[in-house]
Amino acid sequence: MDRRRFLAAATGLAAGSVVGCGGCGGKDDPNLIRVVSSLPRTGSAQGQTDTIVNGIQLALDEAAGTVGELRFELRDMDDATAAAGGWDGPTEANNARQAVADANVMAFIGPYNSGAAKQSIPVLNDGGLVQISPACTAIELTKPVAGDTSGAPGIYRKNGITFSRVCPNDALQGSISAQFVRDELKAKKVYVLDDTEVYGKGIANVFEKTWKEFGLEVLGHEGIVTTQQDFVQLMTKIKAMNPDAVYFGGTTQSKGGQIVKDMKGVGLNVPLVVPDGCYENAFIESAGAQNLANVYATMGGFDVSKLEGAGAEFVRKYKEKYKKDPEAYAIYGYEAGKVLTEAVKKVGRKDRKAIREAVLATKDFTAGALGKWSFDADGDTTLQVLTISKIEGGKFVPVKTVVKQ
Repeated sequence: MDRRRFLAAATGLAAGSVVGCGGCGGKDDPNLIRVVSSLPRTGSAQGQTDTIVNGIQLALDEAAGTVGELRFELRDMDDATAAAGGWDGPTEANNARQAVADANVMAFIGPYNSGAAKQSIPVLNDGGLVQISPACTAIELTKPVAGDTSGAPGIYRKNGITFSRVCPNDALQGSISAQFVRDELKAKKVYVLDDTEVYGKGIANVFEKTWKEFGLEVLGHEGIVTTQQDFVQLMTKIKAMNPDAVYFGGTTQSKGGQIVKDMKGVGLNVPLVVPDGCYENAFIESAGAQNLANVYATMGGFDVSKLEGAGAEFVRKYKEKYKKDPEAYAIYGYEAGKVLTEAVKKVGRKDRKAIREAVLATKDFTAGALGKWSFDADGDTTLQVLTISKIEGGKFVPVKTVVKQ
């Protein structure tokens, strides 16, 4: 299904209306600020990305009429395919190429997956188009990682920095997760799993490194084959090693729910901790709420239920407009949209270079819903937040929030 469409918040078009895409370029309109979002809109991530897109749209709606004759328009693009079952590298790269080629596009919001970001960042960097991710957390997108020989992040900055993100990177999530497992779950021996993808393996490596720095035992670290139908044999092996806890670096789409089912199926009832790639309703649905006792999920940000002030106001406006609760990353879609619209207000004209520079120069930002923060010299947010939730009653119930700034 082709879900590519325009969601317009523009003069002459009703906000959120759908219009034909066609070639999606068209003539250069001096008053049009087109924003591309590139997220997995096909597959199980759609529930989460629906709310991210809604958050972006809400931010653009709020900016309507605030920048003279300029108007905002959102082009919602899918970087997933049915064949891939999730994000697809060539599709993400092609979305980026289309964005660069469209003279009306002034910003690219996305992607959702760090592996996809590795495909789009170089294209957007070549085109000088600013990129704001609401959800990509892999450390090497912005910071060097010990032992990484890929040349990252330098390979993404050949023409200067164009990538930024309003969510914290995995350095905090991986390390605080390990601390939580040690201090709160009282574990001494863990087994670590990952999905072998950029995000999942990266965060699992941080968890393992931190665990070993504590002087505690890692019984094993294994990358799963995500094309397998089940992991019963693997879970049986892990159970025989008698771990105190299991950590899985991966996503709902890379079989997070199946891991839960198979742990339960073989009677491996120790705590399981998963990262924010599983912090979505789709994970609960895929695992089955009845199987989620003793499962914890971490999120690099604030859980919606813990938002106060401007964050709580965002939730109110979101529910009023969309008649449902936002998922975890909706607020980060909104924040990305607000960063972009505030940058356009400062620049006051349609100018890719000037808008890019204004976005990356964001300091002491308070116009969004997360509180006060800045982009550092690498395009990372200075607001480092981690929420740890236990899954109870089919919901994420926060048990700990860590804020470092």
